[in-house]
Amino acid sequence: MPETKAADTQLTSSPLNPRHCWRAVAARDTSSDGKFVYAVRSTGIYCRPSCPSRRPQRAQVQFFAVPETAERNGFRPCRRCRPRNAARSPQAELVGRLCRYIEAHLDGAFTLESLAAQAGISPHHLQRTFRRVMGISPRQYADALRLRRLKKQLRKGDDVTTALYEAGYGSSSRLYERSDAQLGMTPATYRHGGRGMRIGYTIVSCPLGRLLVAATRRGVSAVYLGGSNGPLEAALREEYPEAEIYRDSNGMSHWVRALLRHLAGQQPQLDLPVDVQATAFQRRVWDMLRAIPYGSTRSYSQVARMLGRPTATRAVARACATNPVSVVVPCHRVLREDGGLGGYRWGLNRKRALLEQERSVSQHGISRTAAPSS
Repeated sequence: MPETKAADTQLTSSPLNPRHCWRAVAARDTSSDGKFVYAVRSTGIYCRPSCPSRRPQRAQVQFFAVPETAERNGFRPCRRCRPRNAARSPQAELVGRLCRYIEAHLDGAFTLESLAAQAGISPHHLQRTFRRVMGISPRQYADALRLRRLKKQLRKGDDVTTALYEAGYGSSSRLYERSDAQLGMTPATYRHGGRGMRIGYTIVSCPLGRLLVAATRRGVSAVYLGGSNGPLEAALREEYPEAEIYRDSNGMSHWVRALLRHLAGQQPQLDLPVDVQATAFQRRVWDMLRAIPYGSTRSYSQVARMLGRPTATRAVARACATNPVSVVVPCHRVLREDGGLGGYRWGLNRKRALLEQERSVSQHGISRTAAPSS
C-alpha cells in the first residue's frame, strides 16, 4: 500500500464539505441521509442529517462520512433517527464494511490485495473508492486505529511491549520508526507521563496580574495566574517534577500574545495546541470544557451528564481543579449547580473577572482596550 502517514485526525478526515453538510442538517434534508452523519460533542451521539431532534450548535458538530468512523471516535448512534439504518450509496456501504473488517484484523498483515479480494473488486478500485469516501487510504485508516488503541493501552499502564502488540503492531520496529511523528515522543516517554520533556516558560503582566505560560515544542503545557513570579515558578516545577524546565522569553511569543489578547477581550476564540500529562478521563473532561462557548457556562453535573457519567460530578470537579492550562482549557466556565462560582485554583476573584469579561464581550463586542505586550 502507498503512504503511511498516521495521526488521530485521520479517523475524522474526509472529503466532506462542512458548509454543505451543515446546511443539510439545518434543513433536516432527508436526501442527505446515508451520505454522511453528524455527531454532537456535548451529547456523544451521532445522527442522520434529517434527525428531528433539537438542532445543536454548529460549534458542537462534527461530520463523518460513514457511521463506523463516528463510532470509532466514541460517538453512539441516535435511538431516535437510527442512522445506521439509513440507506447508503453502494460506495459508502462498501467502505463501511471495509472499516469494520480493518478494525477486526489490525493484528494481521493485510494488504490492499487481500482487502480487494474481501470486497470483490480490484485493488485500484478499492483504493480510489475508499479515498473518495474517507479522504484517506485504508492503510492510513488502519494506522490511525492502531495509534488510538496504543495510546489507550499506554495510559492504562501497560508496558510498551504489551501495548504495541495489543494495539496490533506486528513488531516494535514498525512503531518506533514512526513514534515521534505519531506520539510526539517515544512510547516509553509517553507511558511515563512525559518524563524527559523540555519545557520553556515565561512570565508577563496581564489584566489579572502575572501570567506564566510554559510550553514544549509541541504545545502549551501550563498557563498559571498569580500575583508574583515565585509561586508560579514553584507551581510549574511541582506540576512537572521530572521535566527539564528553563526560562524562555522568545520561543513562545505567539502563544503569549494570543493569551494576552484573549484575556483583554480582543480574541474570544482561543485554539492553542496543548502538550500536557493527563489520564484518559481528565482529557475527556478538558475536551468538553474547550467546547463550552465563549461567554457561556455549565455546571459540574451538566459536564458529567454530557460525558455519559451522571454520577461523576466530583470527578469532573477534580479534573477542573487539576487543569494545568487554565484559560486554554476554560475550567472557569464551570459553576456549581446553584450558580455559585465553586472553586478556582487561581482565586475566585480571577474566576469572576474572567466570566464578567466574557459576558461583556459577548454582549457588547470585542474590547478595544489594548492588551499588555509581552
